[in-house]
Amino acid sequence: MQYRRFGDTLVIRLDPNEEIVEQLTALAEKENICLGEITGLGALKEFHICVFDVAEKKFYNNAYREPMELISLSGTITRMEGKPYLHIHASAGNGSGSAFGGHLKKAVISATGEILVRVIDGQVGRKYSEEIGLNLFHFAE
Repeated sequence: MQYRRFGDTLVIRLDPNEEIVEQLTALAEKENICLGEITGLGALKEFHICVFDVAEKKFYNNAYREPMELISLSGTITRMEGKPYLHIHASAGNGSGSAFGGHLKKAVISATGEILVRVIDGQVGRKYSEEIGLNLFHFAE
């Protein structure tokens, strides 16, 4: 991973075999990002996503191990229990033109990843909601 900071934005290049969630988590820790916005695109060789069923409070996982274009990467960086917490959604398309999307669990770069992280001046935490079954934004009082 290589990156440069321009004002409040980090411009990031991921290289082959780097995993997006792992790299962005390490970056958030290194740069002490408490609140940020993630966007990006790229080319993948492995893509793991899931969809949350609210009624069952359970994630359903899907994994793809084939050449794919990362069509859209969108998410947030917050903190939970003092550590970076990434909530990222992504969509990717395969060679036949089919697209898949959901909550990003893992994505391994095949060629390159171009990602922007906008650092927001502030801090938002996370707190588990028994009612929903997810870690939601928590605004300290």
